[in-house]
Amino acid sequence: MVPIKLFEQKKVRTYFDPEKEVWYFSVIDVIEILTESSIPKRYWSDLKKKLTHEGSEVYEKIVRLKMIAEDGKNRETDVADTETLLRLIQSIPSPKVEPFKQWLAKVGYERMQEIADPSQGIDRARENWQKLGRSEIWIQQRMTGQETRNKLTDYWKDSGVEKSDEFALLTNIIHQEWTGFTVKKHKDLKGLKSQNLRDHMSEAELILQHWPNSQPVK
Repeated sequence: MVPIKLFEQKKVRTYFDPEKEVWYFSVIDVIEILTESSIPKRYWSDLKKKLTHEGSEVYEKIVRLKMIAEDGKNRETDVADTETLLRLIQSIPSPKVEPFKQWLAKVGYERMQEIADPSQGIDRARENWQKLGRSEIWIQQRMTGQETRNKLTDYWKDSGVEKSDEFALLTNIIHQEWTGFTVKKHKDLKGLKSQNLRDHMSEAELILQHWPNSQPVK
């Protein structure tokens, strides 16, 4: 189960490196939350110039990882580990900085708990969906779907599928079989950009995705 990371009901794209045991956070997502800027990429571009001019070493520790972009594709974006992010947000004048620091600390603590007891990650996902107003039936279907998805991707990996674009292609084929739409078209119909499509499906859609002979959703 991939945990949902929410700060004040807004999602932050994250990645946990199991080898280094380090969390990475999307810098753009954090800047958008703290500044409420309509163009967070431009804010980040200006901040990078400012940091470079000041001789700060923060920018040098920024790394790039592939994350789901607004168009639904995996694209490289600037990310920072917790230490670097804490130093970075000190340069952002925002009343949300202190609450965000507490949130970062909580994320790290929760991860340690989940390593000791994996069931806690599932419990937190359920809690976040409840905060988003999802019904218990929806949550159960969403969790069942995630479990099925995990088994499917494990099977693909065992069969030699490794590249993200190959996973996307196979996912798209399956998605078209039961909806009649590509993943992108389905997201467009729902007005979604970077959001996870399954998090915005109805109870009926979540049920239908488990049935191989289900009819396309029109």
